[in-house]
Amino acid sequence: MRDVRAALLAGGKGQRLGRLTERTIKPLVPYAGTCRLVDFSLANAQQSGISEVVLMSMEQERDLIQHVLRWWQGDSGFHVHLGPNEYLSGSGADDDAPQARPLTARRPELGTADALITNEAYVFAEPVQDVLVQHADHVYLYDYRPMLAEHRGHDADVTIGVQRIERRFIHLFGMVDVDEAGRVTRLVEKPAEPTSELIFSAFALFRADVLRAVLRELAAMPANAWQHDISRDVLPCMIAQGFSVRAFEVDRYWADIGTVERYHLGHMALLDEPGLLPPRLRPTTLEPAMRLVPDSTNLRASQSTIAGEARYTFCYTGSVVEKGATVTRSVLMPGARVRPGLHVQDSIVLENEALSQDRMGLVSLELQRAHR
Repeated sequence: MRDVRAALLAGGKGQRLGRLTERTIKPLVPYAGTCRLVDFSLANAQQSGISEVVLMSMEQERDLIQHVLRWWQGDSGFHVHLGPNEYLSGSGADDDAPQARPLTARRPELGTADALITNEAYVFAEPVQDVLVQHADHVYLYDYRPMLAEHRGHDADVTIGVQRIERRFIHLFGMVDVDEAGRVTRLVEKPAEPTSELIFSAFALFRADVLRAVLRELAAMPANAWQHDISRDVLPCMIAQGFSVRAFEVDRYWADIGTVERYHLGHMALLDEPGLLPPRLRPTTLEPAMRLVPDSTNLRASQSTIAGEARYTFCYTGSVVEKGATVTRSVLMPGARVRPGLHVQDSIVLENEALSQDRMGLVSLELQRAHR
């Protein structure tokens, strides 16, 4: 896949994750015990034989770039391009920490399509034939090579990943209609009344020349005439103009972690079936030495401590349930501590927060549902 370049969208604020993104950006939210959300897409690209990923970041990008440079840069045959950021080594207060700085001032980006336009020089540089568009908040382990083979075998202009999910979550995604030949006939972003269980899994293989032409056509329109989005503008435009837009069904675990509820449910799914993300493939950037240890109905890092009671709970490294505390169906993020006398249920205890009777640093799922 040397003539395929990945374009990784990692500029979102993650506002729907509420307090989970108070101190960090969405791509760096911990997930599955051993990594950050962004690591899945990077691992998928690397394991599929893609040699270069263009990182398209915006919000608090310094932290994200530091993470990528520390864990993903330098592997033989795999390179993360920082777009309009210059890589600097040995600068700043910590001479051992890789650094990056903007090369040029950038205009505000209004959506995912704008991110591709801003990074056009890097995404479409020769000798690219196809562009794989990824998002930094999707949890899945995937080899894109069979998808590429079908994409090229059908001479498609774009092939999008699709998956069937529970009907109650369709309104959070782009709903897709597909005909008997596998062609996409309609894509409706976040439909108010879903009529299908098939959604766009938000990774897609575009013919580079076609994508570039469509982006330039949209960019020539007045700013208020389109929504600057891949799902709302680029793909519907291609469908309407008769381009060959095909669907490739993803038949394995995939999750979009867009809300607090889905973050919680994703971890509960790992408790039900830890093999959803096989340990030998799971990225380990959060804590390379950590391994999840089965503990009756819990999954916990070996560096976590349960002196009280924890049932059906996902415990990250450094998390503590003190004696006299009870935690049920919850996620304890790195460094979280639950003090005596508390009963925490169906919640997420925030990173490095200590819960006590007078300090509640958690995300209540019931409160989140009430304000969605």
